[in-house]
Amino acid sequence: MKRLLIALFCILSLPVFANEPTATTAEATDSEAFSPGEMILHHIGDSHEWHWFSTDRDDHYTTYLPIIAYRSGKGLSVFSSRNLAEGKEYDGLKLEHEHLEAEDGSKVYDFSITKNVASLMLSALLLVVVFTTVARGYAKRGTGAPKGIQSFFEPIIVFVRDEVAKKSIGPKYKRYMPYLLTVFFFIWFNNLLGLLPGGANLTGNIAVTLTLALLTLLITLFSSNKNYWHHIFATPGVPKALLPIMIPVELIGILVKPFSLMVRLFANITAGHIVILSFVSLIFIFRNVGVAPVTLAFGLFINMLELLVAILQAYIFTLLTAMYIGGAVEEHHDADYQMGGGEGADNAHANHAH
Repeated sequence: MKRLLIALFCILSLPVFANEPTATTAEATDSEAFSPGEMILHHIGDSHEWHWFSTDRDDHYTTYLPIIAYRSGKGLSVFSSRNLAEGKEYDGLKLEHEHLEAEDGSKVYDFSITKNVASLMLSALLLVVVFTTVARGYAKRGTGAPKGIQSFFEPIIVFVRDEVAKKSIGPKYKRYMPYLLTVFFFIWFNNLLGLLPGGANLTGNIAVTLTLALLTLLITLFSSNKNYWHHIFATPGVPKALLPIMIPVELIGILVKPFSLMVRLFANITAGHIVILSFVSLIFIFRNVGVAPVTLAFGLFINMLELLVAILQAYIFTLLTAMYIGGAVEEHHDADYQMGGGEGADNAHANHAH
């Protein structure tokens, strides 16, 4: 695969080398002015304005979001981010690489509605509208055949319940279904919204994935039972002489699990956006019309692949969350069932249900 990409870049660069002797100084200056890294970071990062698109006449279509800042001694400042656009200063404030700073160097507490915050509100509203509609469908038709939007989401909900929650958590799965469904659809919806032109990279923001991972950690810890902590501080089958080594390892493992959740979602979603934008950047780097069809074709292919990644990452995050919770609520006979898998274990489950 690497050799194929290298060969592709070599082929794409040939027309550029052929055109170099006739390139004008203005074209060279424009080429040098374009910074792929800066463009990519701008699109995947958060900002205090929502830029939708630009035209060939250099017209920019932007939604300016509210700036909400608090400074000790000056109180609360609320105004539009238009006042700080293009390096402007307003009310003693300015934006430096999307960080709100005071001209006098004083501490600024930024509570602004940024692009990611606005996208979060939009996705939350979308989730409420969609699943309120689904709930009304169930209330109206009961156990009857689903219709409309309900028929689309019901198989997904049943899949999360049967294949994720039941198998990973066991008999106590019902109390965790609201969280698992919320996490799954929140991640999936925002992954899809991030693929739209002008969309925000919400699930590619490490602060968002950190919050989701912390919620999973807190639910896991507050749901844990004696059997869970017994496996950490007195691991079965481990000699007591090795416990001073095993206990720190097990405690570190508790933190590593949510850390892996955070990094996996953040890295996969961000990497997808970077790859797509990198292919688009090749058009401006090579400055050749012949490059456009090839780079756009590869970019479109990656974009289609990201549709699969969007739901796959939501599924992986939800599945691992259910597995961590399942390990915390697992009873001793549940562990025997998973290890032995025999009829006696099935009876243990039946007794537990009674």
